[in-house]
Amino acid sequence: MIFADKGYHEALVDEIAEETALSKGGIYFHFPSKEDLFFAVLDRLAARLVAKVEKSATGEASPIARADAALVAVLTALGRKRRLARLLVVQGYSIGNPFEQKRVEIFGQFAGLIKNHLDAAVAAGEIRPVDTETAARAWLGAINEVVIRWLYDGGRPPVESLDTLRAVLIDGLRIEPASRPGR
Repeated sequence: MIFADKGYHEALVDEIAEETALSKGGIYFHFPSKEDLFFAVLDRLAARLVAKVEKSATGEASPIARADAALVAVLTALGRKRRLARLLVVQGYSIGNPFEQKRVEIFGQFAGLIKNHLDAAVAAGEIRPVDTETAARAWLGAINEVVIRWLYDGGRPPVESLDTLRAVLIDGLRIEPASRPGR
């Protein structure tokens, strides 16, 4: 993926055409600008990641287990595909506001998934009643920071932060057994 390897500004449409076996004119026929093409790539990658996360959570019995499975799926997927992580998280910043708007849109999709799982966990009495919108954004911020650190310093893969993230993001919200309703 040219965008992931070179960044938005250094990626040439000629190179993208060569990699995809399309003509430059064919690319511009479908995408009026390089920015439109970049955002279409981001949308497609985000949709694939969302589908993977949703699929991983589906098999879990409890809402908090589904949230945990989603956390594992995101960290694993991004950790296995450095170029995907780089593209989704950092490569578009040089575009400015249009990228920020796209990033907010994509992160909003993930925040919605997390919020739904947290809402279900609150309803099931698995976690304390909290502002799940803010909690979902905190999850995203934590995941984002772990991935960025890995991208820039080449340290531990994101999935190796899982135990700490679970302790902060999931266990920090749990209701202690003695304080659960009906006890």
